[in-house]
Amino acid sequence: MTDSQHGFLLMADISGYSVFLNQSELEHARDTLASLIEVLVDGTRPPLVVSKLEGDAVLSYSPDAAFLKGQTLIDMIESTYVAFRRAINLMVINNSCGCQACTNVSTLDLKFFVNHGVFAIQQIGDHQELFGNDVVVTHRLLKNTITADTGIKAYTAYTETAMTALGDEMKQGMAPLQLSYDDVGEIVVWVEDMHPVWESKKDDPIVELSPDDTLVSASLVIDAPREVVWDYLSDVRFRKTLNGSDRQEVVDLIQGRIDRGSTFQCYHGDRVVSQLILEWRPFERLVTRDRIPNMGGVVQVVNVIELEPDGPRTIVTFKVGGLTGPAVRRRLAAMVLSRMREQFLRDGDRFKEHVEADFGARAIEVART
Repeated sequence: MTDSQHGFLLMADISGYSVFLNQSELEHARDTLASLIEVLVDGTRPPLVVSKLEGDAVLSYSPDAAFLKGQTLIDMIESTYVAFRRAINLMVINNSCGCQACTNVSTLDLKFFVNHGVFAIQQIGDHQELFGNDVVVTHRLLKNTITADTGIKAYTAYTETAMTALGDEMKQGMAPLQLSYDDVGEIVVWVEDMHPVWESKKDDPIVELSPDDTLVSASLVIDAPREVVWDYLSDVRFRKTLNGSDRQEVVDLIQGRIDRGSTFQCYHGDRVVSQLILEWRPFERLVTRDRIPNMGGVVQVVNVIELEPDGPRTIVTFKVGGLTGPAVRRRLAAMVLSRMREQFLRDGDRFKEHVEADFGARAIEVART
């Protein structure tokens, strides 16, 4: 057994499965569950680690030192929920069976429970078993009155300790609720309704740059998982290295979080480049429209960053193009940008070195906990 450590505990639980199972053919119901559990396991991305599959639920954990930003964990949960709902929709669309299991799959949904506290890990066979009072509390949360009290059927429930660890600004858009248990007492949770998440993200626009509109394209490989690279990419302390700026800040947060419609402000001395987020697709794609001061005016370009997993590493691809603005400024900007590929690569290499050094140091810290 390892020494006790502080960190996050996450339980993803498929709701409605007991009724679905009782009303469905066993063989097809099992196939459906296996497919949906696979979606949950795939969504448990680094630095989260799957501890155990518990029937229709997945328990995972992450030490504190593994996350840079609280929003990254929330984005990960929301991305998993969107993937789950897409999987359900595909099962419904592709249903050619007609049995009760395949017909009733649309009744399934998903809930998440996030706690933060102290736990220990013991290796039992192929699994890492979690122990501790906070692990018990996480399991107790599965039995609750959230739907009865709020009417919300698909949700993420964050304990007060989890919200403190993530950052109180993350509470925006969530509702507090007090739960009561005979053995663990009163627990305050913050509830996020996941159905609006699905509605807002299921048809997210995709911004594309055609080859003819692309002025600069470059790629690099970073020795860290894609989800970890995204964590750094969205953190202004590291992002400024990628853009070669003196400092950065984020404005127009959406309910306390970076999202489509927020803006990165990049300061280069007295010159400010504003990057309006057009596409925020966590762990996969970030697209901004950059307003660049030019010849006493402004031109705008589309800046696309794509992340692709390469085993334990990540391929990061940058594309810049889609110039808009007055013709003369556009022509000058196009000439300048087309010659800047080497500068993009140098900035990218500095970002890579910064990320790999910090990620290596954090991995050592995690290993020591």
